[in-house]
This record gives sequence, structure tokens and C-alpha cells, in this order.
Amino acid sequence: MAAQVLVVGSYVQDQAWFVERFPRPGETLRANRYNTGPGGKGFNQAIACARQGVPTAFIGAIGNDTFGGFAEKFARDEKMPCRWQIRNDQPTATSSITINAAAENQIAMIFGANEHLDADFVRAQDDLFAAAKALLLQLENNLDALAAALELGRRHRLVCVLNPAPVHAQLDSAMLHAADIITPNETEFSLLLERFAATQVDPATLAQRDDAELHALARKLGVATVVITLGSRGCFVSHGDDRRSDTDAHYRLAPEKVKAIDTTGAGDAFSGALVAAMVLFHNAPFRRAVTHANRAAAISTEIVGTAPAMPTFDAVVARFGR
Repeated sequence: MAAQVLVVGSYVQDQAWFVERFPRPGETLRANRYNTGPGGKGFNQAIACARQGVPTAFIGAIGNDTFGGFAEKFARDEKMPCRWQIRNDQPTATSSITINAAAENQIAMIFGANEHLDADFVRAQDDLFAAAKALLLQLENNLDALAAALELGRRHRLVCVLNPAPVHAQLDSAMLHAADIITPNETEFSLLLERFAATQVDPATLAQRDDAELHALARKLGVATVVITLGSRGCFVSHGDDRRSDTDAHYRLAPEKVKAIDTTGAGDAFSGALVAAMVLFHNAPFRRAVTHANRAAAISTEIVGTAPAMPTFDAVVARFGR
């Protein structure tokens, strides 16, 4: 079956260290545990989407190295088709993740091959775009490749979803407005407001603001639908003129109750599951897709790792019902 969701994005080999607390500058701490596995916002979201039972394909760049081989094997094991641009001049991206006892994380990353995904390589995958229903992007790649993907997505009338993470220094309003839906977290939302709406807000205060104020702030970005992920405080949805079959122009969903041990990748679980649920529940209000994504993200925090922690559709339903 042709892929219904196409993800163009990053692969990163995650390396995680678990500590009681974050080290102070110059301090060396003994880690309690170490884990390495597949990650990268794009790959995480593709796996999250595929595990909801929606045919998903991934386009990305890796190095001709051990970590690149690991990426190819993991995708094969997941039975998720990929179009890899294998670079001989760049390494596969890798990250260093430190996670404390409160399940908070600090991340450093080298983007490697991700920043050299050729725009012409993306354009050469037109057959995938032609068959898909939705396109999902992030910002861990070079923007010319992502712009090419958005151009193809618009040409083939796909629903274009952008997870603006991390907020790229060269992201412009044209690319932002090419998306039908964006899924920033509090920090990303604040950065977007500062850059595109000349509005400064403290990301730490966003979850405490009332819904009308959050909606007004979201409307300043000029994107049809804005979904702000608020971590342990749930998420907030703001629609423009097109409410995507929702009754309300804006609303908030509370977080699901889980025992979080590793929040790394929870936002990726949300974005990937959201796009999958939009396909699965295409005749239902958007709220249903958001609810499913909120639940998938919650479950992902109970498992160590990123891509391997993405829950399946059956796991979400078994935990929370339909």
C-alpha cells in the first residue's frame, strides 16, 4: 500500500546518560545508566506515525557509517519504507542527552548529514508525494530541502504539518505560512511570536494564561491551526477560519496521568501520532486526533529512548480506550 503520510526530516543516533541531577559547570557526575538508539525528530515522528497503523514513508540523509547502517536496519525491522540519501562526506547525526531524576533533559547534537539533504534528492521522490495525504516536517535539516518538500506538498494538495523544532535561524514567514498546521512547544511558540509577531512572552507562563489570551497570541502567527504542546500540562489548540470540523475555535486538553521516566521525544510522539490520527479519523473533528496524540505522547514518557519509545495504536487504545 502506498504511504499515506510522508515524513521528510532528520535521523539522529541518540546517546543518553541518566543522572540524579544535571552536573554543574566543570563537574563530573557518575551516570546511573546509558542507552543508545535511533532518534532524530523526523525519524521519531515517522516511527510514531507508522506505529499507529498508517502507511508511512521517510525521506532523510545519513552518513556511510555504522550509525547510518543502524538507521537502515531499524527502519527495515519496522517495515517502514525509507528513501535515504547516503552521504560519503558527512557523518550520521548523533546526540548527547542527559536525563535527570525528574525526567527533564538537556541535549547537545551534531546534525551531520541532516544539514546536507539535497533539495534535488527530495524533488526526485515526487512519486511518494503524489500518493500521500499528509506531509510532516521539522527543522533539523537544511531549509532548502524542506522548502522543496513543502512545494511538492502544496502541489499535490497534501495537508502540510510543520513541527517548528528547533526554530531555525533562517526560518522565514513564507515557509511558516506554507504549513496548514504547526505544533510548537512553549519555547518554540515564544520564539515564533518574537520573530514573526514582534511579541515577547515568557514560555514558562504560557500554560498559566487563559485560553482566550493563548488563542489571541496564536492568531498572530498567521497559520491556520496552531497546536501548542505544553509538556506535563497538556496541549492547546487554536484554529483560524477553518476549524477542521471542531465546534470550538480554541480549546485545551489536560495531560494524561502517567509515570514519566524519560520525556525525550514526547513532542515527536505527539506530532507523529497527530498526523496519523488525522488520517485514521479523517471524518471526525480535529479534537479526536489531538486527543489520540496527547495520549500517545504521554505513554512515550514511560519508556526510555526516543524512536523505540513511540507507542503503537493498540497500546494507546489499551491504556486509554477509544
